[in-house]
Amino acid sequence: MKWIRLQFCNPFGLIHQLSIPAEELTNDSFVDGFPLDGSSILGFTEIEKSDIILIPDPLTFVILPDYFDSYKNNQNSYVSKSARMFANIHLGFDGGRYSRDSRYISEKAERFAKKNGFSSNWAAEIEFFVFDKPDPTEKNSQITSKEAPWGSQNLEDTIQIKKGYYRDSPSDTLTNFRDEVCDVLETFGIKTKAHHHEVATAGQSEIVLSHTGLTEMADAFITGVKTVREIASKRKMIASFNPKPIPNDNGSAVHINQSLWKTKNKKNYNVFYDPSDKYAELSQTAHYYIGGLLEHARSLCAITNPTIQSYKRLVPGYEAPTNIAWGKMNRSVSVRIPVHNKKNPRTKRIEYRPPDPTSNIYLVESAILLAGLDGIKKKIQPPDPVDVNTYKLTASKMKSLNIKKLPTSLEEAINAFKSDNNFLKPVIDTNFMKMYLEHLKN
Repeated sequence: MKWIRLQFCNPFGLIHQLSIPAEELTNDSFVDGFPLDGSSILGFTEIEKSDIILIPDPLTFVILPDYFDSYKNNQNSYVSKSARMFANIHLGFDGGRYSRDSRYISEKAERFAKKNGFSSNWAAEIEFFVFDKPDPTEKNSQITSKEAPWGSQNLEDTIQIKKGYYRDSPSDTLTNFRDEVCDVLETFGIKTKAHHHEVATAGQSEIVLSHTGLTEMADAFITGVKTVREIASKRKMIASFNPKPIPNDNGSAVHINQSLWKTKNKKNYNVFYDPSDKYAELSQTAHYYIGGLLEHARSLCAITNPTIQSYKRLVPGYEAPTNIAWGKMNRSVSVRIPVHNKKNPRTKRIEYRPPDPTSNIYLVESAILLAGLDGIKKKIQPPDPVDVNTYKLTASKMKSLNIKKLPTSLEEAINAFKSDNNFLKPVIDTNFMKMYLEHLKN
């Protein structure tokens, strides 16, 4: 092995990387770290305070697949085998962990939950599009895809708008693409539950990650996104995490599944599960958690939906939530309670549906957890569940059901965040929030 890739995210979820020769990684590296100019990373330090360091996390060490991050020599053999580690950000001059490191924020969120008596379990769905690279001789910039009805001469095998869910091959042209992504993730120790074609045409896909801890899930998600991009590039295709690349079709989300757990008599049990609840087998604690999510849903959008493009997805009729409500099975609300199984405490969970792939997964999970814990602390009782298609409700019916709307623009989300962020302060400091809002506005 010749190279070590040290990876980290800026506060807005963009992956950065430093490559070091393997012989430079010594025991001292895990104390002294490697230098970084923090002023050149969006959202990090000012130029007069630029010296920060990357300290590798040895628990994230993985040798990369041969083709994943290497090149071919004259004999057409792969060379320069490399490994990956996530790095934690520290202030220079022995200043400790850096408060703007989003991975540090997620670790603090986990500790805050533990302080309140809970551990948490998380899963995320990676949704994305894979497009064919456009012909360089074409003058227009139309999305090209063999799956799309406008991209193939064989209309029988193409996927019409909003008709892609669980399609099989040959209509789904990306089955072995997703196989390869999941196989690579397995080399990272990341388990997947399933993958499939999503609702939209033109190569929309979903990969479902298995449940694990908060920071571990965020690491897995970031690794999954990078793997999708690497494999698309290898196949001379384009992976898109744009929330709404096709105007009249479904967009891409990051549905977040979560549950809280406690230990009693050396056994773990799901705090959200209550078999006596006839509606959805939800405990009172789960109701309060939902209450917190709904109470802070508008403010959360500044973190879960942080781009102008995000609000092109949050429109009625495309399975993206626009209304602040909850219910079992209901995909038109912000908080869905999956009820595929009955009398199964292991699978009882809450799904939060607004987030999209332009967000920073470390911040998203942390903020969602803090909103839910705030609901538990304040015993916020949510409104009654909604079991109808909320897209079709009249304004008067929405009012009678106490259903409010999610922001319809980034500006609206920023204003909501300004007036409602105290629930984040146990973990996310005011300095970070001020920086974050300033960059969102720009």
